[in-house]
Amino acid sequence: MRALLASLVLLAAVARADEGMWMPQQIPDLAPRLAELGFKGDAKAFADLTGQPMGAVVSLGGCSASFVSADGLIATNHHCVVGALQVNSTPERNLLEDGFVARSRAEELWAGPGSRVLVTTSVRDVTEAITGRIDPKLSDAERGRLLERRVKERTAACEKKPGIRCTVASFFEGARWYELAQLELQDVRLAFAPPGNVGNFGGETDNWMWPRHAGDFSLYRAYVSKDGKPAPYAKENVPYRPAHHLAVSPKGAAEGQLVFVAGYPGRTQRLRTLREVTEQMEWSYPRTVRRNREMLQLLDALSKDSKETKIRVSARVRGLANSMKNREGVVEGASRGGLLQVKAAEEQALVAWIAADPKRQAEYGAALPALDRIQAEKERTRERDATFEALAQGSGLFDAARTLARLAEERPKKDLDREPEFQAREWPRLKEKLERLEKTYDPKADRALLRYALIEAAALPQGQRIAPLDEAVGLAAGAPAEESARRIDAFLDRLYAGTKLQEKATRLGLLDATPKALAARHDAFLDLFAALRPFERQLEDARYAREGARSRVAPVYARALLAKAGGLVAPDANRTLRVTYGVVKGVSPRDGLVYLPQTRLAGAVAKHRKGDAEFEIPAPVLEAMRAQIARRAGPYVDAKLGDVPVDFLSSVDTTGGNSGSAVLNDQGELVGLLFDGTYETIASDFLFDREATRSIQVDSRYLLWFLSDVAKATNLLDELGARVGTAVAP
Repeated sequence: MRALLASLVLLAAVARADEGMWMPQQIPDLAPRLAELGFKGDAKAFADLTGQPMGAVVSLGGCSASFVSADGLIATNHHCVVGALQVNSTPERNLLEDGFVARSRAEELWAGPGSRVLVTTSVRDVTEAITGRIDPKLSDAERGRLLERRVKERTAACEKKPGIRCTVASFFEGARWYELAQLELQDVRLAFAPPGNVGNFGGETDNWMWPRHAGDFSLYRAYVSKDGKPAPYAKENVPYRPAHHLAVSPKGAAEGQLVFVAGYPGRTQRLRTLREVTEQMEWSYPRTVRRNREMLQLLDALSKDSKETKIRVSARVRGLANSMKNREGVVEGASRGGLLQVKAAEEQALVAWIAADPKRQAEYGAALPALDRIQAEKERTRERDATFEALAQGSGLFDAARTLARLAEERPKKDLDREPEFQAREWPRLKEKLERLEKTYDPKADRALLRYALIEAAALPQGQRIAPLDEAVGLAAGAPAEESARRIDAFLDRLYAGTKLQEKATRLGLLDATPKALAARHDAFLDLFAALRPFERQLEDARYAREGARSRVAPVYARALLAKAGGLVAPDANRTLRVTYGVVKGVSPRDGLVYLPQTRLAGAVAKHRKGDAEFEIPAPVLEAMRAQIARRAGPYVDAKLGDVPVDFLSSVDTTGGNSGSAVLNDQGELVGLLFDGTYETIASDFLFDREATRSIQVDSRYLLWFLSDVAKATNLLDELGARVGTAVAP
């Protein structure tokens, strides 16, 4: 494996090495470049997933995090614990607004159904097991299903050991496959979160922007059974004792300092073709921006008169708003930076390089035209397909109906014959999703979002219609919008009056039901999904065919990119453990403007605006900040700034999913938590800007200062080994 990974890194051109979310095993090959940046440690330490510091880095499923104490305390972002705050909030005790501090472990709050901590313990090359010895005569759909079955077989073999969750992921567009084993901790509890106007200070106005002053930090704790094994939430469980944890640095990060970020980045798409990227820039992302903005307007109107609704939709609102601004920034940045023109030039250069050599033409020449044909076929029905997917994304009750019906359909099969989403390994998670709906379902919001999706379906052109949905609702292509809306409203009246799926007991009671038993209930949502299921099967068949076809040529395309670049192409992010590095430094995003690399408490106070939902600092926090600023001294004050640092910029290469990632100094100490990128360079997910790309991190000193001077959480400071005495009185 080391030989393989070394072949993917050519150190003769180290400038390219600063781009990339590298597999931990690749970091030793980057040692010369790290030495140039002042690293004096052992780069091989990053390749040891069970050692220090990598053994302390964990995934929360959608965010990254790290152990910071011997008793399972975990540091991550505030926005990564919004779900836990939401399920524990009521209008009378709104933790989303007020924050939370557990003064003892007995006070810690369960994060709710579905919460997980995943600790990667091994990575294994399984390329031959997945892609070897495939009959070339198989149809595209048969090939797609075979690859999926092989992934399921490898996953099942990997998960024979109790408490282990495994993922088989493709790298370099399917040219390589790796099996990742993770310890799955199921009992996750909230230990600390600052008030919402600290963790999300600046709201959507400041989101993805610099300067930032967000205290985007929180603390979880992982628990296990008394015998030390992963177990579901239970009061008698005990704190997990990780083999490794990070020391939280009271010195934080300084300008010019080399830092590493270890976490689980979501998706980058730097290896995608021009046609694929064009579709996202010109259709997919603008569509997301428009839809999210309109759905946010709906939810905002519904939340104004109901604190309960506001709490229940809070996580959805945060997600919609964050995604909207991200996609908006990508499209704007792509246009400003000429992304499509650069991609076109790169692709033309690749085609020319392939055509210049008959051997290369024979090996690689057919790949790009084939990928373009596959993408063109996908685009042919994209309006219809995306609209259908939005039904479940909008309505929790429709999604619950789909979950129950699909589970009933798949359960009688052998496990390897089941769809991956409904294999036995997923049953606990499916149950937890249905349980969590108890805290996230709001009847007004659910209906409004489903109505929004149905209005979209009503507007589909001829040839893009969802026929069974048209029949169920009474829709027709070309009908006046007012008539379609009237029919949709009447249909929704019948739909919500004819279901019991809003009741937790009903949902959980149907987990083991057969298709016949579900049909006999004549539940309106279950009946709706039953009518749509044949159409969904058509989409599934098309997806298998598309993935099978792509699996023939995408790896060839990736190998061409690797060969042309001399191996200097980083694997796209794919939610697996990665390490990236950079330097704490500012940037000039445009002519006449310079971003300094650090912000401080004084900057937060200067932004404070009483009565502003985004910029009003809670009174006790504001008082403590002003007292600290006046003191100009203390254990967490940066000597150069003369103040407690809040956030900082670094040149690390990161993306979504890196939220909560540990930011480490060259001693492996936690100096910050990554939580964002800058608006000007969000498009780096598609084309990395080596000069301007910056990520935003919260400084460890702000976390420690807040625990000390505001939260007075001496129990947590003691556990972190960071208590330095009581705060000086104002």
